[in-house]
Amino acid sequence: MLVTGGGTGMGRAMSLRFAREGAAVIVNYARSRDDAEATVREIEALQPSLGAGSAALQGDVTSEAGVKAMIAEIETRFGRLDILVNNAGWSTRVPHHKLEDLTDEIWDRTLDTNLRGAFYCVRAAMPLLRKSPAPAIVNVASAAAFSSAGSSIVYAASKAAMVSMTKSLARAFAPQVRVNAVCPGLIRTRFAGWPEEAFEQAREVTPIGRLVTVEDVAGLVFFLAVEATSMTGEAILADGGVYQLGRSR
Repeated sequence: MLVTGGGTGMGRAMSLRFAREGAAVIVNYARSRDDAEATVREIEALQPSLGAGSAALQGDVTSEAGVKAMIAEIETRFGRLDILVNNAGWSTRVPHHKLEDLTDEIWDRTLDTNLRGAFYCVRAAMPLLRKSPAPAIVNVASAAAFSSAGSSIVYAASKAAMVSMTKSLARAFAPQVRVNAVCPGLIRTRFAGWPEEAFEQAREVTPIGRLVTVEDVAGLVFFLAVEATSMTGEAILADGGVYQLGRSR
């Protein structure tokens, strides 16, 4: 299986969760080589019997050529790909009312990473996935896709588009390839540089009384990829009930 952005944050938790279940994990990274290689060392410690079955592979998802090269290397080295998790993402915080601060550079980098990058990975991986007996794709979107909140207007838009793309892909490649999405709320990672007070405020209005963790999301991704064989085209919220139940307990 391949986890894009698999060496840090949610991606690291996903990589380790699948490894604990016996999967050989390709941990993709664009710039965080040390983190990716550290994650692979953890995987190898968890499952020494797999030996060279897991690896860290560099590839910037915003580069179609880079993505194609990464998938080609996976095919050459491992001969198969059963699961693709499109986790790589980027954002920077821009208050929604500050329209002038939402520059073309931010628009382009956000959409290129969060949406176009996921599409590049799907397009490059699809021929290899379709050779698998039980292929699955899980796209990591965001609760912002439904609430239109989040770190910026373009971030929310990119994740809403990812949910739409998930449904389109699920329809296009059914019944052979299942395609689903998970939509986390605010999670305590270094993503987007949220200040500590933002996490505390989010916890106070989360109906389950705590923030969703990276391990929670990893478990849901594993469920969608492996266990939810009757599900495709779904986008599952993982925000502790904030969106469905309101922002107060």
